[in-house]
Amino acid sequence: MKIDGAFSGGGVKAFAYMGALEVLEEKGFEFVRVAGSSAGAIVAGFLAAGYSNKDIQKIFMDVDLKEFMDNSLLEKYIPIIKWLSLYFTMGLYKGKRFEDWLYSMLGQKQVYTFGDISADRLKVIVADLSLGKIVVIPDDLERIYHLSPENFSVAKAIRMSASLPYFFRPEKLLNRDNEKSIIVDGGVLSNLPLWLFEQKKSKRVRPLLGMKLTAPADQIPPKQITNALDLTKDLINTMRIAHDNRYISQRYQGDILFLPVTHVKVSALNVSMEEKKHLVAFGRERTEAFLKKWSK
Repeated sequence: MKIDGAFSGGGVKAFAYMGALEVLEEKGFEFVRVAGSSAGAIVAGFLAAGYSNKDIQKIFMDVDLKEFMDNSLLEKYIPIIKWLSLYFTMGLYKGKRFEDWLYSMLGQKQVYTFGDISADRLKVIVADLSLGKIVVIPDDLERIYHLSPENFSVAKAIRMSASLPYFFRPEKLLNRDNEKSIIVDGGVLSNLPLWLFEQKKSKRVRPLLGMKLTAPADQIPPKQITNALDLTKDLINTMRIAHDNRYISQRYQGDILFLPVTHVKVSALNVSMEEKKHLVAFGRERTEAFLKKWSK
């Protein structure tokens, strides 16, 4: 069965998607249009490029996430330089190794720009902090940044969407006012872009499945906020949860597969092979249970 899919962010928790995709492939589901924020944009991008679910799982299992930690030698060995760099560049790591890896993986499927992908096949969510808005790539590129969608790098779009604040340095794009816009993780403003497929005045073209790496909003326990870092983190989480809840209509509530990974931190790049396998198994288990009751 052909379906559309939206994938939320969640950093390394996204290994749970591997188990979910495995089950969906076994049950005969095939994604036509896909959208994603942050880590979800990586999965969506590989699906749009033509990778099979099995191939995506192998890519995820084989990658050494620590290879993406590309700070300079001075930053590596002199801690104060590292933190000064964070202050002035707004990120611990450059993100170039990550983008180069994406470029290489997508290039194996001859996908370099959005012109290499069928129209409407892939939507990537980023947050423009300078303009204070959600940006959909490639749809908004020409209108906001005067950039050609067909010539824009898919790898760069995904890297921007996965620019976890303070972790990867944000990208900068020249906007319509001829000023530099700061672009960060799409999950900051919309972690589950299910709303991209909402058709208020017409019947769905095909079934829609959202996949989210947290529990439903009404099942998330209260946060313990004890310091400024907790406040900043939970402020961002509250904003994006509120946005997605506002735009995900009641008709889509039953179309969201929740994969509430709670024991792994978003930025835990040292996740072991054993933990990866555990997350895959968790994704399988939750997806099998979901499909038994999903009314497509």
